[in-house]
Amino acid sequence: MSLVELIALADERGLAASGLACLDRCVPLLGGDDDDVLRPLWTSLVDGEAWGERVEKARADLGEPGDSDVGTDSDVGSTSGASPDDQAAFLVRRMLATVPLDSSVDALRAWADACSVAALRIHELLDIAADGTSSVEARREGRTDGMSPLVAAELRRQIAILELLADRGAGGLRLVLGQSTEGRRVLRAVVSRRARGRA
Repeated sequence: MSLVELIALADERGLAASGLACLDRCVPLLGGDDDDVLRPLWTSLVDGEAWGERVEKARADLGEPGDSDVGTDSDVGSTSGASPDDQAAFLVRRMLATVPLDSSVDALRAWADACSVAALRIHELLDIAADGTSSVEARREGRTDGMSPLVAAELRRQIAILELLADRGAGGLRLVLGQSTEGRRVLRAVVSRRARGRA
């Protein structure tokens, strides 16, 4: 089943966890070293409590503005004159700024879908092996020929997370968090290598 199909079939918890996992993996691009800054949101997925309040706290902890302060266009094309690193950071900020404060399935599905696209685009922007000509949407629909290693790993991770949640429900959240943590380590290493290359 393709990533697009998995998102279309996911329930509220699956959608929230999928979007949160994408955001969690990409937090290193905001310059923070606290790997637990989003942990309260993961707790909300288990206990079903205080999602909105914990979203607001995460935004404050990361020093990020609300949705109305970062513009309405989530397309990275609006930052096309910026460096790949700046474009990627813009996408992470948009993911954080647009986390739904309510847990309605429609809001979460739209957010999870946008986070999926953004996370794949971020990995494409930061992957020196990517040629920049691929379509993220094509990847999400299952057309994966010629995909660069970093993007391929992110796509596999997103699919694995949604499959885990579909099979195990809340019981799969610990495994999902482990997948996300590993992805964050990978992206942090990529960010560090790029920073050393610019030094």
